[in-house]
Amino acid sequence: MRLTSARIGAALAAAVLISLAGAVGVQAQAKVDLTGKWMFEVQTDAGTGTPTVTLKQDGEKLTGHYSSQTLGEADLTGTVKGQNVHFTFMADLGGQAAPVTYDATIQSKDAMKGTIDIAGLATGTFTGKRQ
Repeated sequence: MRLTSARIGAALAAAVLISLAGAVGVQAQAKVDLTGKWMFEVQTDAGTGTPTVTLKQDGEKLTGHYSSQTLGEADLTGTVKGQNVHFTFMADLGGQAAPVTYDATIQSKDAMKGTIDIAGLATGTFTGKRQ
């Protein structure tokens, strides 16, 4: 069975279209803007909580505000690189300033999940949903 030029051309065109469709999907995922109000469900060695996080994304730069009954109120800063989110803030733990770090993977435009580290004293996991 011989392949004709038309068949080879059609096969190449199909391969290119499939490749482009995959690239467009990855590019669309990378362009998620996290700006907005988020509700987190946090589970750590020290307990659980449901903080509210307001995020403002400008390119890869992330700023915002963290609010919870456990760790209080604080401004945050961080980055968004592809599907990876990283942000930190300083919490008041009984009069001592303690760094809190969140690292997450974007699951969709309205969901993320990842890990939390509270000054090396407690670690855990969280899920976040856009409100």
